[in-house]
Amino acid sequence: MSYKGEIIEESLSDKSVLKRFKILDTRVERVTERHKTPWLKQWTLHLVEVPEEDAEKDAELLSKSIDRSQKGSWYVDYKNEHTHYIIFSGRIFKVDRKRPEEYKKVTEYGISLGIPAHQLDYSPSVK
Repeated sequence: MSYKGEIIEESLSDKSVLKRFKILDTRVERVTERHKTPWLKQWTLHLVEVPEEDAEKDAELLSKSIDRSQKGSWYVDYKNEHTHYIIFSGRIFKVDRKRPEEYKKVTEYGISLGIPAHQLDYSPSVK
């Protein structure tokens, strides 16, 4: 079962990594104060599909490709019915979606990096 998720292009130090993914859709979102990224004018969000057999390898690749030099912190996530990968620079979380309590560590870690709490909503009801 494949995974789906979004990659914010501006979060990557090496944008060529996007060639690795099947991009299903792209949208551009104007940055507002709520995004907490005032150094950017927009976010380019790519909806991607990740084959199940590539999920681990792609998570490691993304973990090395997320830009560490910008003022804020970023993450990429993708999920299927059973598993949710949440990928930060240098750290990967693999969460069983039937165990929502596993998201607590992910949320705490994201907040410790300065990511706004509203951007870390991993509740099971979020598709």
